[in-house]
Order: sequence, then C-alpha cells, then structure tokens
Amino acid sequence: EELLVESGGGLVQPGGSHRLACATSTSVLTYDMNWVRQAPGKALEWVARIDADGTTHYADSVKGRFTISRDNAKSTLDLEMDNVKRDDAAMYYCATAGFTYWGQGTQVTVSS
Repeated sequence: EELLVESGGGLVQPGGSHRLACATSTSVLTYDMNWVRQAPGKALEWVARIDADGTTHYADSVKGRFTISRDNAKSTLDLEMDNVKRDDAAMYYCATAGFTYWGQGTQVTVSS
C-alpha cells in the first residue's frame, strides 16, 4: 500500500493564495497523480491531474487558478491555489493513478 500524506491545509482569505503538498515516494510520483476535494455535504470533485510526462489537466472550476506540480527534490505532489474562492473550501486529497491509493486529506477553509 502506497503512503500519501497531505499537508498545508489551513485558513485562506478569499482572493488569497495557498499551497498544498502531498508527500509520497519518488517512485509513486513518477506516475499520474491527482488532487481531489470534497466540500461538506457534497460529492467528491476531481481537481487536477499531472501525467507521468508532466502534462497537466484541471477541472473547469479551478482552471487558471490552481497549478499542480511535482517537486522531485522534496518528493511531493503540490497544488498551488491562487485567487482562492469560498467554493474552494474543502478537504483536499491526493490520489494515485486510477485513484487506487489516497491520502488522509488536508482541510482548506476559506474565510475573511
């Protein structure tokens, strides 16, 4: 079983920026990786994916505001969140290719 550990959650002001990280093994990072979120009372929402070749994909709701990336030096999958909106408040999870393995999540709260 692969270990994924998210960090960086916290309170963000609307319009602000925030960065999440998902620590995992370097071997896992070479595969497609995803960020998924779940707001209270809502279904899981896929947020972004970075393919093994570095190609990135985003949900329409975050396109142009979020950036997914790998930091191979730190062995993390990162999610840079810019121009954060209240609707971005959720538990954020990283997941491996095919959503086989998931981390425990990190909570992002958006409030002024």
